[in-house]
Amino acid sequence: MEEETVTKSGEVEVMDGSDIMELVENDKVFSNFVDHKFRDLDRDCDGQLSVKELQPAVADIGAALGLPPQGTSADSDHIYAEVLSEFTHGKDLKVSKSEFKKVLSDFLIGMAAGLKRDPIVILRIDGEDLLEFIDSPSFEPEMASIFSKIQIPNGSLTDYINKAFEKLTVDKGMPPVLDSWVTSNIITPAIESCGVNEEQPVSQDSFLVEFKKVSESVAQRLKEHPVIVAHSENKFDGTGIRRLLSNKFELEKTLDTAVKTMPKDQNGKISKNCIRLCLDLLASAAGLPPLGAVYQMDEVISESCKMLEMDDGKLVKEDEFKKILTELLGSIMMQLEGNPIAVSTNSVVHEPLASASTLLQPLSM
Repeated sequence: MEEETVTKSGEVEVMDGSDIMELVENDKVFSNFVDHKFRDLDRDCDGQLSVKELQPAVADIGAALGLPPQGTSADSDHIYAEVLSEFTHGKDLKVSKSEFKKVLSDFLIGMAAGLKRDPIVILRIDGEDLLEFIDSPSFEPEMASIFSKIQIPNGSLTDYINKAFEKLTVDKGMPPVLDSWVTSNIITPAIESCGVNEEQPVSQDSFLVEFKKVSESVAQRLKEHPVIVAHSENKFDGTGIRRLLSNKFELEKTLDTAVKTMPKDQNGKISKNCIRLCLDLLASAAGLPPLGAVYQMDEVISESCKMLEMDDGKLVKEDEFKKILTELLGSIMMQLEGNPIAVSTNSVVHEPLASASTLLQPLSM
């Protein structure tokens, strides 16, 4: 990803997984890192970690994955349970330091691979790019185009200004306006300080004049209170699925791991209603986002399930379930190859990047 496509003058940090791989590949440093983490978790100092003692590590891994806290979502709680199972192998047993090190290593390597494939760019939005846009020849034509597409019956000039800010992205120097902190601390005070005249009729000319004044105020506020934004761009074009399907050993291993967690009846059969749940477990290996994360992808999956009649709730044997799941992956791959899905996300970072998860603290020892 080229940094210039995101910002021209702000500070940029790219999280591409290289720091994580450097940690894991340095055996001495990583061993010290594991010793430190293990010692913190081993509250009774018996040299092993109980399920209770593992909970902070599981919570940290969840935070690193961007999951909400445990207990807030049934879907995310299922993932937390899977993380714990990786450590305990599905049994209520204590975990040795060597087992803890292996699972942590596998997790970090997977995390690094994900960041290498889809790097996260950390931007410091400080008003400079916004001012450059305001002073550029393209400002009036672009804002006039945005104004023409806004439809707010009986809307005030302030309504139009707020809506227009939603259309500006980080490449113009604007943090995500839908973030409540940005709205209440940057946009609303800027509008109030400019004293927008609500009595004048809403027109393109009045909009351009008032929007420019408010934008300049926003740029000044960003200079005083820079906003940190995590920017990522993902393209789902089926290559991850093709890679998985072409490696029969890896495919079988991945299917086995996912299918073994599915509920079965007394005859060992699995309901086809579990297909989506199982697909979600395969998502990372197939280069797909989690279910619910990208609505365009959810539509592709729903269409494939409909075409293959996978929502009839029938009970099937494990081998048949795997065959159906493989067919579903193939169908999704074909759709994505024909119509790739590109997704760009921008999220305001409200705390130091490492504080949400202490998993990688400290990175060097």
